[in-house]
Amino acid sequence: MADSSNRATGPVRTLPAMRIQHLNCGTLCPASARFVTGSGGLFEPARMVCHCLLLETSRGLVLVDTGLGTRDVQDARGRLGQRFVRRSAPRLDPAETALAQVERLGFKREDVRHIVPTHLDLDHAGGLADFPDAQVHLFADEHAAAMAGTRQGYKPVQWAHGAKWNPYAVDGERWFGFESVRVIPGLEEEVLLVPLTGHSAGHCGVAVKGPSGWMLHAGDAYFSHHEVDPVAPRSPWGLALFQRLFSENNAVRLQNQERLRGLVRAHGHEVKVFSAHCAKEFDRMRA
Repeated sequence: MADSSNRATGPVRTLPAMRIQHLNCGTLCPASARFVTGSGGLFEPARMVCHCLLLETSRGLVLVDTGLGTRDVQDARGRLGQRFVRRSAPRLDPAETALAQVERLGFKREDVRHIVPTHLDLDHAGGLADFPDAQVHLFADEHAAAMAGTRQGYKPVQWAHGAKWNPYAVDGERWFGFESVRVIPGLEEEVLLVPLTGHSAGHCGVAVKGPSGWMLHAGDAYFSHHEVDPVAPRSPWGLALFQRLFSENNAVRLQNQERLRGLVRAHGHEVKVFSAHCAKEFDRMRA
């Protein structure tokens, strides 16, 4: 695992091609599409997604983020909170949960062996309880912050079943100019934790090398495709306000957004970058 200027050496092994599914594990419909996303009607609900990845690997299924879980859908106000339900207006469709989609693809919940959350906010970690036997891989700072409950987006009820945590220090190799990138142990395929802090204490991107090359799930490092436009970046008013108010360190978040724009400018032909909630990016990647 390394970027083109620092490529690892060693024996070459031929593995079956990883299959990657793009899943929307929770449609969010906050008020005013124009305010939130910058397009659509002022009084029209926006459409946002919880963009997750399902990786079919040689060591079982891997989920990158889990979106809203089955218990969240069944008891949204009790598990997610009145404020989130009112602000984000989730669709609460049981068919959108990661578990329902995994089973529709012909798998069982036990087939999901690993979960790699970008962070532990409620709309990213809700499905943890649906896969209780999976190993959960994340940076130690994110794990510590969630266990301490330092952020209103954390809902400990989502991991009260006893999640199998695997926290890692921020340390590792270089990847397309990003430092301290960690390989997920136990996987033969390349699935990497990329430090992208700011939104939360241990927020990360998750880089995956698939049959068509690299992709980077940037989580909540940004929310709209406009924000990583390499020529004329901008943030819709509603999303800019939300990100500023709900970031652990806004200055660091903005620095990492600039680094992502640099990645798109220099390596957009090699790395497909997308965020967790942009519906346009989800539709493009799904297509």
